[in-house]
Amino acid sequence: MNLIAETHIGDVTLANQVALAPMAGVSDRTYRRLAKEQGVGFVCTEMISAKGLVYHNDKTLAMLRPSPDEHPVAVQLFGSEPSIMAEAAQMTAAAGADVIDINMGCPVQKVVKNGEGSALLRTPARAAAIVRAMTAATRVPITAKIRLGWDDASRNAVYMAQLLEDAGAAALTVHGRTREQLYRGTADWDAIAAVAAAVRISVWGNGDIADGPTAARRLRESGCAGIAVGRAAQGNPFVFREIVGYLRDGVAPAPVTAQERISMCLRHLHLLAQDKGEAVAVREMRTHVVGYLRGLYGATGVRRTLMPLVTAAAWEDVLGAYRESLTDDAVAGSCIDVRE
Repeated sequence: MNLIAETHIGDVTLANQVALAPMAGVSDRTYRRLAKEQGVGFVCTEMISAKGLVYHNDKTLAMLRPSPDEHPVAVQLFGSEPSIMAEAAQMTAAAGADVIDINMGCPVQKVVKNGEGSALLRTPARAAAIVRAMTAATRVPITAKIRLGWDDASRNAVYMAQLLEDAGAAALTVHGRTREQLYRGTADWDAIAAVAAAVRISVWGNGDIADGPTAARRLRESGCAGIAVGRAAQGNPFVFREIVGYLRDGVAPAPVTAQERISMCLRHLHLLAQDKGEAVAVREMRTHVVGYLRGLYGATGVRRTLMPLVTAAAWEDVLGAYRESLTDDAVAGSCIDVRE
């Protein structure tokens, strides 16, 4: 079995059908680099405020710098005003984005209260106007990530997909939950398949993909052009090696050892420090380390020790000693949270 195939979004060629989904606080430059090294075919940035770009907010502009070695890369923008989104698209294209994605799926209140993210599922005409404005502003392919609808009573993913296709979207990613569900329950892949069957553009499915067999089954059964992995990748870039290896060979690669996981965690810390400075790196690693250590014996105590530490050297001392204390089979259970 070899399900790996080159695929395309517009005129952008992707090495395979496995993507890193955009995740705030996770899919920054450092993590995208680690995911690429593990074989992912396509990466996407954290969501970036279109207004922040247009108003030249320094922190927002800093998020816009793709690394030379991460192409092809999508930059995901969020906003609700077509003119602002179009101007931000021009800035994003100039910065080197290969694809520009529109966030129409973020469920958090601080985003939807402004009519952004998954709130656009309730205003389809505005969502289509945004796509039209952005496609008119740049030749870079414009895509969107949507959910199944606002709630179960207003599932409109098929209608949204057709509307966005007609507006000029080059591809769509569909998360198999409604906004009301947030990340609860099980992703509805039958609904994702219905979207894929309803449009001519490529559809990427997202939700509850945490291993190779699941990815292979979803690709075969859904009609999707690819799959996007989200929360299963948090603190676990190895998931891309597993999925790509399974799609290529039909068998999973050798399991990742406890030592490999801790070594990758330390590398993540070092690369973050190079990109953002030591203080920011240590603070952000408090989130990432949960995934790296999940399921390892003694991990709870190690995390408690790490949380108050403020230097990379202190983290290195603790994690280095922990790595030396573990055997290759020191895994207490699953290290993956599959909710996306």
